[in-house]
Amino acid sequence: MWDSVTTNMILNGILETVYMTVVSTFFGYLLGLPMGILLTTSDKNGLKPNPFLYKVLDAISNVVRSVPFLILLILLIPVTRQIVGKSYGTTATIVPLVISAAPYIARMVESSLKEVDAGVIEAAKSMGASRIQIVFKVLLVEARTSLITNATIALGTVLGYSAMAGTVGGGGLGNIAVQYGYYRYQTDIMIVTVILLIILFQVFTNSGMFIARILNHKKA
Repeated sequence: MWDSVTTNMILNGILETVYMTVVSTFFGYLLGLPMGILLTTSDKNGLKPNPFLYKVLDAISNVVRSVPFLILLILLIPVTRQIVGKSYGTTATIVPLVISAAPYIARMVESSLKEVDAGVIEAAKSMGASRIQIVFKVLLVEARTSLITNATIALGTVLGYSAMAGTVGGGGLGNIAVQYGYYRYQTDIMIVTVILLIILFQVFTNSGMFIARILNHKKA
């Protein structure tokens, strides 16, 4: 039976899902952006080639990305408990979400930065720009539209992961869908949570693409 308690539960689930998605993506970028920059600069054609560093970062990225999120979530339970104090709930879910998202984000950052025209980089070098200046004033600026687009993709991916975390008590709409739609056979709640997840995905995607179009227009 749908009542005010159910409505409040759904509203709280929306807030928890947005909280997990946005915070996890933010911290994922705090780790993934530097990692992506290092992957770009240490590559054989990068600003400062370093085969050893590149291979280490490449291996870390590939290994973490190859582990299914639900398995990674379970493997990280001891780490999550040490950081947050518990292994379930919305805040606890952020830990595995960040660790899962960071290498994925790093790869997207690397891809975006490598799209920058080599001629622009060479021009900056000829003007005496340092490596740090090239990274922050050339690479990141020139790749900003692609970076925003990829950030939008990352938000959508983390949103999907947060929903999967609901199967093990991660909170949010995913948890509601599992607890009520699966275990209690309340199909109406299941359908509502799925629709809300789709709406959230569309909001994140459309907002990110709108910002990317504005930046691309300014760049042009």
